[in-house]
Amino acid sequence: MSTAQAPSNGSPELKIVEDATCTFCGCVCDDIELHVEGNSHITKAKRACVLGKAWFLNHEVEDRPSCLIDGKPASLEAGYDRAAQILSSGKYPIVYGLSDSPCEAQRVAVSIGDWIGACIDTTTSVCHGPSGMAFQAVGEVTCTLGEVANRGDFIMFWGSNPAESHPRHFTKYSLMPKGMFVPNGRKDRTCVMVDVRKTKSAAAADLFFQIKPRKDFEALWTLRALAAGIELDATLVERETGIELSRWQDLMDRMKAANFGVIFFGMGLTMTRGKHCNSEALLALTRDMNQFTRFTAKPNRGHGNVTGADNVVAWRTGYQFGVNHARGYPRFNPGEYTTSDTLARGEADAALIIACDPMANFSQPARNHLQSIPYVALDPKETPTTRSAAVAFTVATYGINTGGTVYRMDDVPIPLRPAFPSPHPSDEEVLRGIEARVKQLKGIVA
Repeated sequence: MSTAQAPSNGSPELKIVEDATCTFCGCVCDDIELHVEGNSHITKAKRACVLGKAWFLNHEVEDRPSCLIDGKPASLEAGYDRAAQILSSGKYPIVYGLSDSPCEAQRVAVSIGDWIGACIDTTTSVCHGPSGMAFQAVGEVTCTLGEVANRGDFIMFWGSNPAESHPRHFTKYSLMPKGMFVPNGRKDRTCVMVDVRKTKSAAAADLFFQIKPRKDFEALWTLRALAAGIELDATLVERETGIELSRWQDLMDRMKAANFGVIFFGMGLTMTRGKHCNSEALLALTRDMNQFTRFTAKPNRGHGNVTGADNVVAWRTGYQFGVNHARGYPRFNPGEYTTSDTLARGEADAALIIACDPMANFSQPARNHLQSIPYVALDPKETPTTRSAAVAFTVATYGINTGGTVYRMDDVPIPLRPAFPSPHPSDEEVLRGIEARVKQLKGIVA
């Protein structure tokens, strides 16, 4: 819902966008009130956290061409043609990114990958990819953030630092809200933090467990053993985890006494030694706890629509990330078909990079190879990746300039309410233009 106020004394028109959605992080808060002046600049973002305010208030539309071919301005139509030629002629093309685009654009990107026989991968492969593998192996006992707010009386964070990565997580969903079965809010909840270092989030915890680095699997297996009533060697447990057995036993007693427990886990678990085995251990522990009480687990996702990317790629291919279509049907194999690996090994010969910046954060071999091949990049801002692209499209920012659908970290779809338009096209518009040209080149009638 939007309201406009008439300008007074020659001041710019003020527009208020109610219930706007912040796409900065996986919390996807949809209760933000935006004040827009002159239909071009956001001056206030009520209820947004410090990260959300920076996302909205620092937003500026890039004053650059919507399309650059070899660094020179070009029309969108020419860009679509060149992009389609690059992608269609590749013998091992890749499609990567997607986590900061709306689901409607993600669907088109997956279609392009299918038409050209590409490897389709999202930024999940370098963050919560191990969790996706664990979901397939163990399963997931899950819930929505609304259930956490209304029912959760035991909240555990493992390898996650929401105080800095998701500032409204505590206040809106997990610790502070007064819910139907936790009417006193924080007073009705026990909060536990497990991490290898004392983060800012630890200050909010009732119990903090600083385990040894790279020992998450051993710690989780200790809890699984205690849940099953297995006797453990106290000396061995402390040597392996860094925590006394008595403390682990006390934690397990508290977990069994909870009415509704939730474990949120982050990259501190998924991207350390063990990776998907760590996630499997945590998900298995959650499953074990349901023999005694109600317990669920959720990954604390980072990018605004990385959960949407996982959902869309899974809908279209059967797998969440790292999917190869070279044989005309989807194959899944992390490490072989994931983008950081296909680039580092020098296998990919063309690429479509969407709303991400691998030139700034991939390994040096991967960056070197990406720079050596022709690729297409879409991004609202100029980045190292767009600067080296054969075709670079400047696109509108989702959630601020364009609408669509994104998924919150708990797999709940949220609609976007844009604040003001952009002169640049949306991700979906550009990808549909590229897809149409690809189908012409491939002789596809559909």
